[in-house]
Amino acid sequence: MSDPSVTQDLIHGGEGPAASVVSSSNRPRSLWQDTWDILRHRKIFWISFIMLILFLLMAAFPSLFTHKNPDYATLAKSMDPPSGEAWFGYDLQGRDVFARTIYGARTSIIVGVLATLVTVILGGVAGVLAAYYARWVDSILSRIGEIFLGVPYVLGAIIILGTVAPAQSSPDRVTIMAVVIIVLAVLGWPILMRIARSSVIQAKHQDYVQAARALGAGPFRIIFKHLLPNSLAPILVYSTITIGSYIGAEATLSLLGIGLREPVISWGIAIADHTSYIRTGAHAMLFPAAFLSLCVLTFVMLGEAVRDALDPKLR
Repeated sequence: MSDPSVTQDLIHGGEGPAASVVSSSNRPRSLWQDTWDILRHRKIFWISFIMLILFLLMAAFPSLFTHKNPDYATLAKSMDPPSGEAWFGYDLQGRDVFARTIYGARTSIIVGVLATLVTVILGGVAGVLAAYYARWVDSILSRIGEIFLGVPYVLGAIIILGTVAPAQSSPDRVTIMAVVIIVLAVLGWPILMRIARSSVIQAKHQDYVQAARALGAGPFRIIFKHLLPNSLAPILVYSTITIGSYIGAEATLSLLGIGLREPVISWGIAIADHTSYIRTGAHAMLFPAAFLSLCVLTFVMLGEAVRDALDPKLR
């Protein structure tokens, strides 16, 4: 037999303590609550998260890790090995490798984050417009994206950077960083456009979107109130992994001599300056390379953890 108190509460409109228990237990959980419950029980998430915080602290507050000036050079100490005075040794110019590795985190992470942000804006806007308006808008934006996808990434970056900022020029720090960021984003936005387009196409056929349109909601409200919030999961996962990819791409372009350059301090520049001294001073290249690899791995692991938590098949 049923509990009389529960029956009485239901008869009187669901008031009382029993009804509150029923309502609270039947309250639907959001996707992000389920995702967090999965992430907080995964070691790979916490490992990548702690490493991410460490790299962000390096980028924001490098003085917490070293008090040495990364630009101060003593030629008498050129290529000296690691010691108690300099944990990572000295580079070709006699500069402290540890200090330059710590300060290099700022430039590499800024380039990766800003390039990803521009990519999300360009690709996200194009993908949403293509999916929502479809027809000729979708055709034009998709064809433009396919043109950019047809250009090899490194080759396209070499051509653009060689034209806009050739190696013989000496642009200031902000200019060369801005050029590299724009080039990375321009060559990378079509992939995110496809991801955003696919997500919005799936979302716009849902009942809640049809109901909003029937109630007279305009395109702006439908896109920002209903489509984007329900299409963010794949965009977020791809963006997290893309930050690491762009950090590696920046180092590759710097190694080729067409990316960042002095007086900018970055891991890619440190590697590029000492590739010819691998036998006589490997420390000057290996330590920045190790930090670069760990940073890229951090963003990739974090993106993988978020993707697994958001994937309904794995959940």
